[in-house]
Amino acid sequence: MIKITITTFLFLLSFLTVAAHVEPVQTKTGEQEIIDIISGIKYGWENGDGTPFRETFLDFKGARYIESGGQNQGLDSLVIDHVEPEKGAMEYMELDFNDIEVHFEGENKNFAWAIADTRFIAKLKKSGQELDKKGHQTFLFRKIDGQWKVVHTHSSGRDNLPKKEH
Repeated sequence: MIKITITTFLFLLSFLTVAAHVEPVQTKTGEQEIIDIISGIKYGWENGDGTPFRETFLDFKGARYIESGGQNQGLDSLVIDHVEPEKGAMEYMELDFNDIEVHFEGENKNFAWAIADTRFIAKLKKSGQELDKKGHQTFLFRKIDGQWKVVHTHSSGRDNLPKKEH
């Protein structure tokens, strides 16, 4: 009986020792969740993959996504007419979102907006033209059933020209 008690005690002691060294699970902050969504959008654009858009954009009647004067009306238009075919038209494409600022609004903090500096570098397959654009993008988010969803985006960019010396 003593052997069983000692064995049980040692087993419990070893379990408690291991459990004491396990790091607590950290939950993501709302800001990190939104930054992760933006990172998924970057991945989607660069890889011609509509999945991140379908997972994180709220698809609703009247949805509009605006880019440098053009717009996509609805999520299907954005993904099918823009994200997926653009990858096939580019020899290479790099999109960066930098200096991301996230702001929360409302009593329940269930609305957020983010703004980022953008840089887009690509080469068109058909013409060989190289693109180098910089600008800004704004994202609007709503928290629905505990998940942040993109409800609108607006980006504008222009050619990345070297600064003129005076």
